[in-house]
Amino acid sequence: MKLPALLLLAAASVSYAADPALTIYNGGYAVVRETLPIDLKSGVNQVSFAGVTAQVEADSVILRDIKGKAEFQVLEQSYRNDPVSQSMLLSLFEGKTLEFVRLETNKPDRIVTGKIVRSGFVPGGRFVEPIIEVDGKLQFSLPGSPVFPSLGNDNVLKPTLNWKLNSASSGKIDAEVAYLSNGFTWEASYNLVATDKSELLDVVGWVTMNNQSGMTFTDAKIKLMAGDVNRAQPEYSRGARAMAMDALSMSANKAVTEKSFDEFHLYTLGNPATLRDKETKQVEFVRAAGVKAERLYVFDGAGHQYRGDGSSGKVQVYREFKNSEVNKLGMALPKGKVRFYSQDGDRQLEFVGENRIDHTPKDELIRVLTGNSFDLVGEHRMTNNTEDGSNRVATQTFEIKVRNRKKESVEIRVVEHANRGGNWTLTAQSQPHEKKDATTLEFRVPLKPDEEKTVTYTIRYMW
Repeated sequence: MKLPALLLLAAASVSYAADPALTIYNGGYAVVRETLPIDLKSGVNQVSFAGVTAQVEADSVILRDIKGKAEFQVLEQSYRNDPVSQSMLLSLFEGKTLEFVRLETNKPDRIVTGKIVRSGFVPGGRFVEPIIEVDGKLQFSLPGSPVFPSLGNDNVLKPTLNWKLNSASSGKIDAEVAYLSNGFTWEASYNLVATDKSELLDVVGWVTMNNQSGMTFTDAKIKLMAGDVNRAQPEYSRGARAMAMDALSMSANKAVTEKSFDEFHLYTLGNPATLRDKETKQVEFVRAAGVKAERLYVFDGAGHQYRGDGSSGKVQVYREFKNSEVNKLGMALPKGKVRFYSQDGDRQLEFVGENRIDHTPKDELIRVLTGNSFDLVGEHRMTNNTEDGSNRVATQTFEIKVRNRKKESVEIRVVEHANRGGNWTLTAQSQPHEKKDATTLEFRVPLKPDEEKTVTYTIRYMW
């Protein structure tokens, strides 16, 4: 059916949203979806929606009939974000006279008449003192509370979208408005508690949502998108860019469910939630007990300010566990901060370190650095360094000492790096090594309490 050539102007209507839904992304924005009942008339309709956020990306707005039955064309769309304020209304009356109510102590309120010489309103929010003429004299303050006439039709009380729609027929529809808005963030965080058996962890994961959009969403259906979604960056001039830089519960009733979506993962809150403007809200999304996590000790001497003449370094402590169903987990874990707690002798929790993990699919291994060991010590020293430039051969010999001052036995993984490039081989070694990649090798050194061991090796480079 073609739209009528003669456009008849129908009465303007204001739509109020229902059933809000949010999909919040890691990048600080969200897709907002709301249902708008519209009573269309045949011809041109003026429709206003005063429920949009203050940070909407106006060119991302989509208005459509959910059922796809109504035929209408969007002739114009406008977005206004200049809500009525006292200073803005004063600006409309510059050069005119208004009445002001002045409160008097122990006296009846008094009406004062003043001429608005300067309102003080400056677009963008910068404050300028108003100038009011009262009885032929100027003053840099309001003489009382201004009394304004009724609002005109051209004023808005909150950020508003306006559409001019051309409809082929009359009828009531449930339209959907969807748009991108900045001002939303979410992130995951994990609390890991070591149980009496140090190799087991209790895991609790939270999602934290923050709304700074300028709009409250009541009983909204909320989804959280995890993954690296690409967005086109705004094209700034160099000056403008510089200015911009300045200026899952696992029980039967799941609070959050997870599923794969396209190249990303969606986390859906099980129940509608109210997300108020300027509010931060947390929801538990994963809980697991008895997660097996191995404690690893790693000494990377070259990575601890190795100077060539020998250096003492810290032995790093890692916790490593597999994100699998067998290990009581097995759901895609969004990136976030991980905090570790341990119980002391009185079974009180003590904070022992934190770090971050990246987006981690199920069945992948998670290794998190929690800090440095107090009672494990490593020393790294080069004992020989020769180079034969004519034959393109270089030889280096290293000595690594590791000591255990703990009361229990440990294993320290000594990590070394072949950093000269070219082809390399070990011509001598005190114990077997494992080649981790093209430039990394690892020695595993078991140590009893108060034991020291020395690892030596000679590496030859050819190019």
